[in-house]
Amino acid sequence: MTSRDAASCQYQHSSARASGPEPTRTNRIAFHPFNGGLLTPLVFCFSSQADDGSRMLGFCCGSVRFCPVLLVLMLESCGANVVIQKDAQFDMTYDDMVTSDNQTIYSYNHTVSRNKTEGVRVSVELLSESTQSPVLFVVRQKQAVLSFQVPLILRGLYQRKYQYTQVGRTLCQPPTKAVAETQFFYVDVSTLSSAGVHYQLRVSRVDSFTLQTDKKFSFNATPSQPQFFKYMFPDGVDTVIVKVNSQKNFPCSVMSIQDIQCPVYDLDNNVAFIGMYQTMTTTAAITVQKKDFPSNSFYVVVVVKTEDEACGGPLRFYPLLPDELLDAGNRSKTLDVIVSPAINSEVYVMGMLFCLGIFLSFYLLTFLVACLENKRMNRKREGLLNIDTSPAETASLLGKASVSPYEYGSFADNGSTLSSEAITDSLASADGNYGYIERSLESVGRSRQESLSSVEEDDYDTLADIDSDKNIVRTKKFLCVSDLARKDKRILSKKYQIYFWNIATIAVFYALPVIQLVITYQTVVNVTGNQDICYYNFLCAHPLGALSSFNNILSNLGYVLLGLLFLLIVLQRDILHNRALERNDTTALECGIPKHFGLYYAMGTALMMEGLLSACYHVCPNYTNFQFDTSFMYMIAGLCMLKLYQKRHPDINASAYSAYACLAAVIFFSVLGVVFGKGNTVFWIIFSVIHILATMLLSTQLYYMGRWRLDSGILRRILNVIYTDCIRQCSGPMYIDRMVLLVMGNIVNWSLAAYGLIKRPNDFASYLLAIAICNLLLYFAFYIIMKLRSGERIKCLALVCILFTAVVWGFALFFFFQGLSTWQKTPAESREHNRECILLSFFDDHDIWHFLSSIAMFGSFLVLLTMDDDLDAVQRDKIYVF
Repeated sequence: MTSRDAASCQYQHSSARASGPEPTRTNRIAFHPFNGGLLTPLVFCFSSQADDGSRMLGFCCGSVRFCPVLLVLMLESCGANVVIQKDAQFDMTYDDMVTSDNQTIYSYNHTVSRNKTEGVRVSVELLSESTQSPVLFVVRQKQAVLSFQVPLILRGLYQRKYQYTQVGRTLCQPPTKAVAETQFFYVDVSTLSSAGVHYQLRVSRVDSFTLQTDKKFSFNATPSQPQFFKYMFPDGVDTVIVKVNSQKNFPCSVMSIQDIQCPVYDLDNNVAFIGMYQTMTTTAAITVQKKDFPSNSFYVVVVVKTEDEACGGPLRFYPLLPDELLDAGNRSKTLDVIVSPAINSEVYVMGMLFCLGIFLSFYLLTFLVACLENKRMNRKREGLLNIDTSPAETASLLGKASVSPYEYGSFADNGSTLSSEAITDSLASADGNYGYIERSLESVGRSRQESLSSVEEDDYDTLADIDSDKNIVRTKKFLCVSDLARKDKRILSKKYQIYFWNIATIAVFYALPVIQLVITYQTVVNVTGNQDICYYNFLCAHPLGALSSFNNILSNLGYVLLGLLFLLIVLQRDILHNRALERNDTTALECGIPKHFGLYYAMGTALMMEGLLSACYHVCPNYTNFQFDTSFMYMIAGLCMLKLYQKRHPDINASAYSAYACLAAVIFFSVLGVVFGKGNTVFWIIFSVIHILATMLLSTQLYYMGRWRLDSGILRRILNVIYTDCIRQCSGPMYIDRMVLLVMGNIVNWSLAAYGLIKRPNDFASYLLAIAICNLLLYFAFYIIMKLRSGERIKCLALVCILFTAVVWGFALFFFFQGLSTWQKTPAESREHNRECILLSFFDDHDIWHFLSSIAMFGSFLVLLTMDDDLDAVQRDKIYVF
């Protein structure tokens, strides 16, 4: 018989269940001749019963006479393939052999209940040492099909291939509508290997497949033997936290939350396809909301990865041959899973009310203090008005002012005699009440005002014919505030108001793209389910709407509210000061530190923006947007230093444009450090050199009060000073106090530069912030020491603010260094630092840092605002510059 004589040779396979639990299977070979139907179709079937009860099905042909011919044709054209079907039992190990000539089918049945889900697990082990072709296992269920090969090949980085001969898979259990239903499923075993492949098969029921609330369950998993379990939301519970823990950091693993649907993605190469997932070493936690799962249930899937690189571990094998199969070794991991109810809506309300209550109480406290102060001052004013004091008595009272000499040395160097006269307590009791005290200072103030009324900033700063006057005034050995407050107040006020308007403009242009970006971040997290993008404290991350960690955002409210309160306090002082100036009050015109509020407004705005941008950062905290959280911290540190310097140097303080340009350079270096600074020696060398040069230039600027030039002759002048003051004659510095401050500042900054160059910390943004804070604290400490050394005093309100702020800063830093997460490590390593909530079951340590640091910053601003209130009744030519 030739090929012309045959139309087709088909192998048809059907499966149907007859009366009884055992299915009937038929294999049919059909033959149809082309020669005009010479043969009448006749069905002839042959079957045999094997000794072990399984059925070996033979062939059927169309004619008895041509059966031998058809059998030969079947063997030649279709190949001999014997199918063996077995009725298998649960929890029984089958030790069998499979070749390309035979296929084994294991038939199982079990009862599926609507109210109870029973887990079924298929475990396979390949006993043959080497095989030409893998063994294919296909599990056919009523509504799902699962297939896998043994040895199982899983890929890692750089196309590494890992081989596993032991495979275990849990079957997906789709829900059933019937109360109870008996379902069959089949395990087909086949291979293309001509040599026999020895394997073991075991199908077992999974104990505790359905997880119970608040009950811990332990299990083992490997890359080829993943595990998943089912959890159903109980009545009254809308949100739960799924926690998976392990005693071992490695091997790296993945925890995933998936909906109840088939197939379940439970291998390293597909676990990220659907649902929410995160890598883990020792800890993983995912908050799951009932509204996201229509079936009110979900799967908890745990997969062990083939490599540890995703969790910060090393790569064991490198380099590799292109197609080399690697033995992954023992990558078994013991894990615990527990599902606990999350907080309810009452806790959310309590957390929000607590947050609002804390910061609104500062508004109430400020209002009460203002009322008490106003009442006290009114009483003193009434007492002074009741005293019938003549002008002669007033002059006598002024003559009795106590004197606190401040020994600077001989005053003959600058041709002026300085004496530090402090107003007596009887006179100082009226400080801060401009216009309420009539005294003979008015005549002195009037002449002083007339002598300065024609001096404007443009006339004084730009005309070359008074440059010599600048040099004389600013290079005197001992300076008073009056020497550096010669410019017109209206022009200076406009100059310093630019600080506020510039930072307001910067805030708008900076905040809008930041908000847009973090919304995109949150959307990506919600859509992809990849929770490794954001570095939350997952053990205390409470979602609200589309936000994954609402509590970390809410706790930033303090920066905004307290920044607004500080602006209101500054506005109140500004209004009172302007009213005093309108009355030509000599105390406001000629006494105390010159009042310029532009920098205070800028500081309050920066504090509010810090709260907004910190909240944006905590929408999805990671290393790429950490600059959002730190940019306005640099602003605040810089503005505070500028304000300290402005207090006694109002005429020569930096302009808003140059100040913000310097701060922009700082932020620019911060971004470069985050992107390129990690382990980059070249970057750290360049930055350290720039840091040291900037420190030296700023030191020179401060020491000479700006009376120097950076030009081609700078080296010649430096050598001339060294020769004159150090070689020709050994003379000490002219400005001793300034030199002490600058030497200390250089020591601190050079030490920080050396530390950065040697250690090269990963968190460059925090390192840069530490430099700014150290310089601010150093300058503040110097200011306080020099203030006390000059015979000045600190009033009660300012002293209380200083002590309160110091204590709050101490507690705030304690909570800051708890380190609940860190983007310097991998997401899995960061989760090792996660901790439970510690306040109201809603706020964690970092939230408390937000609370305390916002209060501490507000207190620091109040210190800057009130620390020189004792000088409000002291003439400016009696207030020393340092």
